[in-house]
Amino acid sequence: MKNILICGPPGVGKTTLIKKILKKTNLRAGGFYTEEIRGRSNRVGFKIISLDNQEGILAHINIKDSQRVGRYGVNINDLENIGARSLEQALKNDDLIIIDEIGKMEVFSEEFKEKVLDCLSSKKIVLAAISMAGDKFISNIKRRDDIILFKVTKENRNKLITTISSLILEKSFR
Repeated sequence: MKNILICGPPGVGKTTLIKKILKKTNLRAGGFYTEEIRGRSNRVGFKIISLDNQEGILAHINIKDSQRVGRYGVNINDLENIGARSLEQALKNDDLIIIDEIGKMEVFSEEFKEKVLDCLSSKKIVLAAISMAGDKFISNIKRRDDIILFKVTKENRNKLITTISSLILEKSFR
């Protein structure tokens, strides 16, 4: 199985895990990751950052769009222009595709969902974070027969760096 998915509760370190695996495998990779935007004392949004360093806003409390997850308005424009585009480029140019994450915010974009399915159906190795719960799109991905799903906890996340890195390297040399 060449599609490696990780899931876990918020704050468990999924993005950090992905970054450490990326460093350890040292493969040519494309795609994107997300980071919190912090206000004075709390989270106010999320950035989306492609592996070729394009950066935008995925969601923010000040976005007054109709597409909302909790208190965050979702920025479909940056999701598609940075997230979906980075996946499209990774499909053409890279050995490893990073998708951080496939979640409630991301499924608002049909273009993004299409690119995710293209990546999962390709011959490329995919490492993705996926929401623990979600809509039919997320459930269907978890039911695919070409994925392996790891549940990340604070107790196992350091061990998973080695486990998942080894799995990716094994698949990249086939």
